[in-house]
Amino acid sequence: MKTAFKYFILFSVGGLLYMLLEIWYSNHTHWTMGLLGGICFILIGLIDSYYDLPLYKQMILSTIIITSLEFAAGTILNLILKLNLWDYSTFPLNILGQVCLPFSALWFLISLPAILLDDWIRYTFFGETKYHYKFF
Repeated sequence: MKTAFKYFILFSVGGLLYMLLEIWYSNHTHWTMGLLGGICFILIGLIDSYYDLPLYKQMILSTIIITSLEFAAGTILNLILKLNLWDYSTFPLNILGQVCLPFSALWFLISLPAILLDDWIRYTFFGETKYHYKFF
């Protein structure tokens, strides 16, 4: 039960922050972005739970996870269901207008505070081992 509660909290924090980022950037969001953000946040947190990687490698994996899930969500929500929640087709190096290199680079930067926040929540509220970061 404690594990389910922990993941509910992590999912909620990730979903809320993801939606707030979208509102800050574009003045709107969609409830599905809360689901996407929650899933991304949990997966980012699981990286250092299972692998002892330097921070930059965690950030690279986080970027791959977020970009992949955004592409999958965009394909379903925008291309198949025609919800038109976002369109990156005007950005350079985009794939079907659903993801693009500039936003992937931004996700790389945002992943650092996400990793640190996940570790802080796990340590502070759930008594998990304090994570010691490696930089290389």
